[in-house]
Amino acid sequence: MTREKPTTPADYECCESECSPCVWDTYYEELNAWNAEQKAAKQAAAANTAEKEA
Repeated sequence: MTREKPTTPADYECCESECSPCVWDTYYEELNAWNAEQKAAKQAAAANTAEKEA
């Protein structure tokens, strides 16, 4: 099961005080992880399709 794509932070969620971590830091970390999961899932699906066709 794949998780949902992270939601972009709303304007009011960032206080622009250079917090560590900022909501944007967290968002981009989650987005990168989600993108990696999507890529891995697509590669696995392609491998399964190739095995079935062989």
